[in-house]
Amino acid sequence: MTERPPLLTRLGAALRGTPAERVAGLRLALRLAFLVLALPGLPLGLLYLLTRPAPLGLPVTAALVLTAVLLGLGTLWLARRAAVSPQIPREQRGLSAAIQGASAPAVAFLLGCASLSSWPAALLLWGLAVAFYAFVWQQLPAWAAQGKDPKDRPER
Repeated sequence: MTERPPLLTRLGAALRGTPAERVAGLRLALRLAFLVLALPGLPLGLLYLLTRPAPLGLPVTAALVLTAVLLGLGTLWLARRAAVSPQIPREQRGLSAAIQGASAPAVAFLLGCASLSSWPAALLLWGLAVAFYAFVWQQLPAWAAQGKDPKDRPER
């Protein structure tokens, strides 16, 4: 039998591994999920630019940013619920949360790609995507700890 590729091994460590391996596996899952969700936005946004759309006005930009914030916060709420959900097997909670958490920056990034005709709107939305991504990145150690068996957690 051949060995699994290193990528699958690292993702497997997100389910069962040392605490550092779990966090590293969740961060890999976050990166992969974000890329799968957001990468198609760049060529689609560039293709949309070929139609020479009108620049977005301030009300439309504000509406897009507000939409991205609300959808991002909603996906973060769902990711947090996945991290602590008793319906999800304990060892899969962190991985589920990381994959769902990737939706928050992906939504803002995709809306930014759809706003390429207006650079201020695209930059605002991409900045929001970076902020959401950084927030999820910081949450991953806590979400990884949710998947531990309670008897493995240190006593306080």
